[in-house]
Amino acid sequence: MRTRPRPVVDGVSFEVRRGEIYGVIGANGSGKSTLVRMVSTLLLPDAGDVRIFGLDAVRKPGKVRGYINRVSADPSFFKNMSTYENLLFFSRIYGMSRGDVVEAAPQVLGRMGLDWSKANEPMSNLSRGQQQKVAIARSVLTSPVLMLLDEPTTGLDPRSKREVQSFIREVQRGHDTTVLLTTHDMEEAETLCDRIGFLAHGKVVAEGTPFELRQLVAQGRPLAEITMETVFMELTGQSIEEDEALVEVR
Repeated sequence: MRTRPRPVVDGVSFEVRRGEIYGVIGANGSGKSTLVRMVSTLLLPDAGDVRIFGLDAVRKPGKVRGYINRVSADPSFFKNMSTYENLLFFSRIYGMSRGDVVEAAPQVLGRMGLDWSKANEPMSNLSRGQQQKVAIARSVLTSPVLMLLDEPTTGLDPRSKREVQSFIREVQRGHDTTVLLTTHDMEEAETLCDRIGFLAHGKVVAEGTPFELRQLVAQGRPLAEITMETVFMELTGQSIEEDEALVEVR
């Protein structure tokens, strides 16, 4: 018997402050990616509104897209084109000139630990981790005011993960970029995020700084002994690895 579909994101309300990194933590199936797709104008919400720097993302998606760039866990590229060709193509969509891309791309890739000498190789020759770094470099190259990072370090080796995290923080501090980050990596969330929202069953069930979230469950215990994973489990009733039942977007 077909079950009645339920909302993937249900009455979620939060505000990301200018220049901060706001993390959304949730188990697989909790609605993180759906939330990011709505913020990025790729999905329309059934109700409510999404505002990006005062602009209505539902009614004026074209204007909003000029402020944002999105990186997913499985970014899309033209795999037969080179790294440079991909960067040039996507940057031109955002209005950058060829000269600007030629000047900025080597610097951005270098900060990601990618050798410019490989920029003319097909993307299909790059490893999974290298492709993800190119995706983040592509996002940064267009100088977005808001970066939407949907599990950006999933599948990366520890060294690549640290490099990407360091670069995200560098961009946020150096360019006053606002970052919305989804992750199920508790260590990553604590390393990067100024504030965190816990998402469970499509709802934000708790929100605050890592310190504030620990205080919610401390009950007399020393805060230093409480891990963020413990906080998540106590506030959501879930483990971070838990897969929820398949849901449908109404």
